[in-house]
Amino acid sequence: MAYSELIKNFERIRDYMRAFYVYGFKSRSEYDAKSARSYDNERRRMESWLGGYMSFHQDAAGKRVFLSVDSRRIPHNPLYKALKAKSFTDRDITLHFYILDLLADGSALSSKEIVDHINGDYLSHFRAPFSPDESTVRKKLKEYEALGLLQSEKKGREVFYRRTDQEKPDLNSWADALAYFSEEAPLGVVGSFLLDKLQQQPSDILRFKHHYILHALDSDILYRLLQAVDERRAVELTLKSLRSGPDYRRTVCPLKLYISTQSGRQYLLGYHYRGKRMTFFRLDAIRKVAAGNVEKRYEQYMDRLEKFDQHLWGVSTGPDHNLDHIEMTVRVDPGEAFIRQRLEREKRHGTVETVDDHTCRFTADVYDAAEMLPWLRTFIGRIVDLKCSNPSVADTFREDLNRMNAMYGGDDVAVQ
Repeated sequence: MAYSELIKNFERIRDYMRAFYVYGFKSRSEYDAKSARSYDNERRRMESWLGGYMSFHQDAAGKRVFLSVDSRRIPHNPLYKALKAKSFTDRDITLHFYILDLLADGSALSSKEIVDHINGDYLSHFRAPFSPDESTVRKKLKEYEALGLLQSEKKGREVFYRRTDQEKPDLNSWADALAYFSEEAPLGVVGSFLLDKLQQQPSDILRFKHHYILHALDSDILYRLLQAVDERRAVELTLKSLRSGPDYRRTVCPLKLYISTQSGRQYLLGYHYRGKRMTFFRLDAIRKVAAGNVEKRYEQYMDRLEKFDQHLWGVSTGPDHNLDHIEMTVRVDPGEAFIRQRLEREKRHGTVETVDDHTCRFTADVYDAAEMLPWLRTFIGRIVDLKCSNPSVADTFREDLNRMNAMYGGDDVAVQ
């Protein structure tokens, strides 16, 4: 099959882009999921979108290609290009114009009437026309209804369709807001599509210190999950291990989406029916989302979520949902009120109390205190005491300090 820049199945492109650019670029000999010809076609396709953002270096194994994105110089997420490269068949395009032209006068027609008009008013003028069957047209009408291009009305046994033409809003006054939304919002690809409709693109006035662009590849999955949450539906997730192994399925009631401010990684928290517990799923591990029935016990699960969320620090829940109690006593010198302010701002579900004029204590009960270690380390030099019901957490903290002390040649004093 000849190479084409357009795609029909985005999930395949999502797999290739992650294999090539997210988890490390694989050479032609290393990538064994598809044939060498498929590898070449998909690589060229992605290079047509990302050519300006690719770099390479030579090593003993040969040429290594990777994405090189500097947020100081690139105002727009380049991965959105992949979601805009959708292909259509000749018949898709033909039916698109015929259907919208037939309904342009505001009339409402059934699928059978539309087929008759297409055959009589348009295709009859050609020598060897194709004749679309009613089921094909009906699918196209339902697709356009889902997209908001058409609206339906049932009269008896017949369903009639009409266009939903509305006055186009003036988006130009929203240009800067759209530019910000497209780069910062979880479904920023929507803002990117709207930016394409502007007569004049906004000036590139925005730059982002922490610009998480990889979430763009999960936009379709995120949209389907948000739709299920809005409709309170159960979903069947098809997941793939991020390391190895076959696909597997989990049926859950999706409740809330979490996004890490440290890594930009996105997670779904849902009630896992089979496991009968709250479980996190990484969005980049989800391959498909199939909507199920409306969940009648949705409010009960939301009540469980609120109680469950009170002891979350990140997305780790430990092996058995047992709680770790942690206490950190911090010294606050004169003129350093910002230390306490920071503790109050970043405490999440913990508490902060004043011990005396120069000391305050942070306390929390969380499912996995080991998740807190990176945050705790930011207070090194101010920590007076650190205690945890899970001994390995405090031990790891002290061992890290001792290794750092030995690495940088500090005083021969071990941290106790």
